[in-house]
Amino acid sequence: MKPTIKIDFVSDIACPWCAVGLGNLNQAIAQLSDKANFEVHFRPFELNPSMPYGGQDAIEHLTQKYGLTEEQVKANQANIRAKALEAGFAFHPEGRKRVYNTFHSHRLLSWAAKEYGLKQQAALKVELLNTYFCLAVNLDDQKNLLDAVARAGLDAERAREILNGAEFANEVRQEEVTYTNAGINSVPSIILNDQYLLQGAQPPESFIEAFEQLMQKS
Repeated sequence: MKPTIKIDFVSDIACPWCAVGLGNLNQAIAQLSDKANFEVHFRPFELNPSMPYGGQDAIEHLTQKYGLTEEQVKANQANIRAKALEAGFAFHPEGRKRVYNTFHSHRLLSWAAKEYGLKQQAALKVELLNTYFCLAVNLDDQKNLLDAVARAGLDAERAREILNGAEFANEVRQEEVTYTNAGINSVPSIILNDQYLLQGAQPPESFIEAFEQLMQKS
C-alpha cells in the first residue's frame, strides 16, 4: 500500500516564486506518483493585505518594498521568468503591470477545496497564477477571476455569487492567522505531514529527496 504524503502549500498568487515552487513541486510529484499518494492543500498568505483597489504599479511597488533600482527589479524579473518557464509557467514577457490585492482569489480557492475537492482547487490555483503572471491582467476586474474559474472547470456563476458576497472570508482570515502564528512569514512555505517545513522555491530534486525520506520513515 502506497503511503500518503500531506502537503500544505502556503502561498500567495501574487508571489512569482510561489509559481516556480508549485511547478517544481508538481514535477517532483509526477516522478514519484507510482510510489506515494500526495494530498496537496493550498493555504492562504497575503503578501500585500492592505493593497487598495486598483493596485500599484509593479515596478514602483518592488522598488519601494525592497529598496532596489528599476534596473535591478527588471533583472530580477528576467531571472524569475526563466525559472518559471522551467517550472511550467510562461510569464508575460513584459512582466505583471500592477500588484493587486489577492484576498478574493484566496476566497475562491477556499470555496474550490470545500465544494469541489483538492484536485479542482489545484486547477484553480494554477489558473489564478496564470491570470496574474502569464496573462498579466487586472486582478481587480471580476471577469478575469471568473475566466480563471471557468478555465479550471468550476462553476463561474457560483464563483460570482461568492465574489459578490462575503462567503469564505472568515475561513481565509482564520487560516492566515493560523499560519502566521505558526511562524510563517515568507512564501512559499511547504509543510510536509504537519511536521517538516521547506521554504522557498525548492528545485524538484529537493522535493524528491524530502519525499523519499518520508517514504522511508513510513
